[in-house]
Amino acid sequence: MNDREIDDTSAPLIEHLAELRTRLINAVLAFAICMVLCFTVAGSIFDFLARPLSSVLRANGQEPELIFTGLQQGFMTQVRISLFGGFVLAFPVIGYQLWRFVAPGLYRQEKNAFLPFLLASPILFAIGAAFAYYIILPLAFDFFLSFQQLAPDGVAPVPEEGQDEVGIQFLGTINEYLGITMKFIIAFGLCFQLPVLLTLMGKAGLVSARGLGQTRKYAVVGILTLAALATPPDVVSQVILFVVVYGLYEISIILVRFVERKREAELKAAGLWDEELEREAEEAAEEGR
Repeated sequence: MNDREIDDTSAPLIEHLAELRTRLINAVLAFAICMVLCFTVAGSIFDFLARPLSSVLRANGQEPELIFTGLQQGFMTQVRISLFGGFVLAFPVIGYQLWRFVAPGLYRQEKNAFLPFLLASPILFAIGAAFAYYIILPLAFDFFLSFQQLAPDGVAPVPEEGQDEVGIQFLGTINEYLGITMKFIIAFGLCFQLPVLLTLMGKAGLVSARGLGQTRKYAVVGILTLAALATPPDVVSQVILFVVVYGLYEISIILVRFVERKREAELKAAGLWDEELEREAEEAAEEGR
């Protein structure tokens, strides 16, 4: 290979690296701008995130107050809110930049197949985050706050002489509260990505609707374990999470079956479908499991 051939083969690589650099710069700029915007309204964002706890505290007759115990904790909390909010706001731009970098290397049918999942992923994440915020968090906070020992007026009782009862009252820090709230929101947003993940795996031939149906009992055990880890030891919260995630699993089976039927129809139309070969492949996959 002469020097001219080397230059011709290295040029596409340099162009791809330049394109990647441009897309990364655009994504970082979008994130930085959104982070600065969120920092200016970080207090309002925290008020919104604290609303589930505030509602539960008011229902118990308590004032919705949080504290911070470190001098820098208030500032660092606003920085965390800015990072979290900036990523959420910039995610459409980041996703678009990723798509613009990957799309030129895909065939048209691959673009048409991948684009619906790219659009569905943030929508499902938003639904999962909303589910955690409006349903799971109030139930979880109500469970945690049930361990307080308060007087009827909502204040920790002061034991009289000769009494052993000790008042227990919640005095939460903003850092701790923000951490648990963001973990719940992100965890549930990721759980709602299950249909997208399994359907993509179905399109790639890594899973089948029949295989997902046969492993349903293992999925039930896994979802129950996830519900026990992701929610407090509150039966109501665990049942709600189990029902929702298991429903997503069943929806995933339907979507994978639809993908398989569509692929089968396309292969039959092209005269490439071999039913005997497909049956042997399914049997081999089942024996492997």
